[in-house]
Amino acid sequence: MTDHVVRLYAVALAVLVLFLTWAAVAARPWAPAAAEQDPRVAALERREARLRQRSERVERQVARRFARYERRLRERRREIAAVRVDNASAAASLPASPPATAPSVGVVSLPPVTSSSSS
Repeated sequence: MTDHVVRLYAVALAVLVLFLTWAAVAARPWAPAAAEQDPRVAALERREARLRQRSERVERQVARRFARYERRLRERRREIAAVRVDNASAAASLPASPPATAPSVGVVSLPPVTSSSSS
């Protein structure tokens, strides 16, 4: 194949065969039609649909519970903030007391509690 034109035609033909093969494989002529579908696959699809519906119900329930939790948490934080404000105002109204002194610490050396009578 020393002729460049022949090489060009050979490459073009090879690319054409490649794309035709690709199109034939992409069309999947061996795939079963919907009417010929395996009953096990149909059962799996029904189960998948049921599980999808159930998961949506569970997600809605979790969202409702989380919203209720957040609402209660906001209320509880407001209550805690109110108690802190009350405590701060009560502490501010008390007379200031001098700081308590720490008790002194003494070191005592005593003989050991246990003794051995063996020699």
